[in-house]
Amino acid sequence: MEETTMKNKLSLSRNIFIVAMIMLSCLAIFNNTAWPSEMVTQKNPDVLRATVSQRGLDTFDFDVTVSSPYDTPQRYADAFSVTDKDGKIYGERILVHDHAGEQPFTRDLYHVSIPAAVKQVVIQARDMKFGYGGKSFEICLPGR
Repeated sequence: MEETTMKNKLSLSRNIFIVAMIMLSCLAIFNNTAWPSEMVTQKNPDVLRATVSQRGLDTFDFDVTVSSPYDTPQRYADAFSVTDKDGKIYGERILVHDHAGEQPFTRDLYHVSIPAAVKQVVIQARDMKFGYGGKSFEICLPGR
């Protein structure tokens, strides 16, 4: 009798765990959030934040923070770009080494010339193996 009770408790515990995992999955999907980093591998680097300041009439400086937790010398975030919503590139910063010991990391891109008609830009990071595709960051240009 005692053995049957123990098996039932273990079975109930396993079922509760399975239901909890299903509920977490649903929350992650419906809230558009990710699983904890140890449970999912990030394919492309994400732009977490960016700041922009106006240097001249049509020239801007950017500070961009990128997250690429998989960094290795063979595969890392090797660039980020500033584009318009249609993908026209106004500036690109090439990153020549991994940032394995510095995550997330912030780098600058100065003297980016952007036409007066453009009010907002998109910043996206690139992975040397998979290219662009992670989370991008949209930012309004000051003075426009």
